[in-house]
Amino acid sequence: MSVLVYIESENGKFKKASFESASYAKGVADQLGTSVTAVTINSEENESLSTYGVSKVLNVKSDKLSKFNANAYADVISQATKSEDAKIVVLGQTANDKYLAPLVAINLEAGYASNVVALPESTSPFTVKRNAFTNKAFNFTTINSDVKIIGVAKNAYGLKENETSITVEDFNPTLDESDFTIHVESVDKATDKVTIADAEIVVSAGRGLKGPENWEMIENLAETLGAATACSKPVSDMGWRPHSEHVGQTGKPVAANLYIAIGISGAIQHLAGINASKYKVVINNDAEAPFFKAADYGIVGDAFEIVPKLNEKLKEFKANNA
Repeated sequence: MSVLVYIESENGKFKKASFESASYAKGVADQLGTSVTAVTINSEENESLSTYGVSKVLNVKSDKLSKFNANAYADVISQATKSEDAKIVVLGQTANDKYLAPLVAINLEAGYASNVVALPESTSPFTVKRNAFTNKAFNFTTINSDVKIIGVAKNAYGLKENETSITVEDFNPTLDESDFTIHVESVDKATDKVTIADAEIVVSAGRGLKGPENWEMIENLAETLGAATACSKPVSDMGWRPHSEHVGQTGKPVAANLYIAIGISGAIQHLAGINASKYKVVINNDAEAPFFKAADYGIVGDAFEIVPKLNEKLKEFKANNA
């Protein structure tokens, strides 16, 4: 009876969030005195999971699953869970995982705890610590169902290497045609940029930049840091930046290791969406801006002077430490 973890991949490559899920699954398995089994779909790098404590991989190969399909993927995970007689199923909290988790829970008649930030406080009863109230508080949730599903909050547990011998097996689930009533024709992505969902660092800006013509310095800083670019809601509403970059309670949530906010006042809706980020740096010429109360570090000053100088110093640092 192993702990099962779903490892999400894209174009055959695993996402960082999935390595965090595997690390968490290994932690739970150690508590229970068992091992970790991963289920992967059309993956090309299964052996790499041994670094994070996975002992066995059930790899599904199917052209029908080449594009994400929530119903079909949920069926695969559910069948793998039953095949392994797993009582704990670990998922991440990516956009796809959030679609999958409720479907898997229904299939398995399982309790589901989302936004989990630590290993179980207790395994009997099974109790986990979760983010609540848009990451402003924690609660402790007890799952009483036979099968339990855990959604690990991004960047909450971290990557923990735990080298383990691994075996990889082909897994052939039964795919019901009813799962494919929705067909994905194509997926268009900006492949030349770091996405907000996968970014370790996010550089975000607001109305303080005064216009879209000034965004070049934000993009330059992001390029230097290997970061994703983001913006506040008013900026996307005015058409300065695409809506895909809007972060906040009504936009995309951000749980980066470093979030840099430039010229953003810090409305409560914006803070709710980025509060899970580990370190928040604010640059604003208004010392009374609400964002400073939530910031780990703050700089009061003109962004048009500070950001270019910051970028220049970062480039020098990278050049000297290459």
